[in-house]
Amino acid sequence: MTTTAQPEIILDEKKSEDRRVALGTLVGTAVEWYDFFIYVNAAAIVLAPLFFDPFVESSGELAGRLVSFATVGISFFFRTPGVAVAGHCGDKLGRKAMLVATLMLMGTATFLIGVLPTYAQIGLWAPALPLLLRIAQGFAAGGEWGGAALMAVEYAPAKKRGLFGGFPQIGVPFGMLMATVAPWVVDAFTTEAQFMS
Repeated sequence: MTTTAQPEIILDEKKSEDRRVALGTLVGTAVEWYDFFIYVNAAAIVLAPLFFDPFVESSGELAGRLVSFATVGISFFFRTPGVAVAGHCGDKLGRKAMLVATLMLMGTATFLIGVLPTYAQIGLWAPALPLLLRIAQGFAAGGEWGGAALMAVEYAPAKKRGLFGGFPQIGVPFGMLMATVAPWVVDAFTTEAQFMS
């Protein structure tokens, strides 16, 4: 019985942009998840009293906080469509373009949440707009994370795919850490009224 040896596929062991892509996916994921998690801190401290408490004031003291936390949870439902759409578009348009698009979507939604008028200023639109922007954040987070993980592995040296695939994973706790430290720093240097504004 004769066997034909299969040709061995040799992938580049080292490419010039391997480390840049790994670092880029780590930084991009950290920034993306910073934006995602900063909302969680704001939901409890700022958004509930300014946007949701007046909306449900007849339902009790904690109702506004519960609605605010529900907007945190709703974003997780939109991560899956974000992965599907960004993955499909990434195949067609390129992963870098989709990573930039998801980062821009997340950054824009975060900025807009920061400058939204309160319930006292625009009434019922106040609880609706953060919800819509939070959906956009969830969509962007799903799209960015999947693309970053895939890109890190695609650009990794052949024998280091697991290591390089870990870089976007490291970005998530970095983003969470930054989102925890940022409000603490702002609180340390502002009055309560300045912090709420």
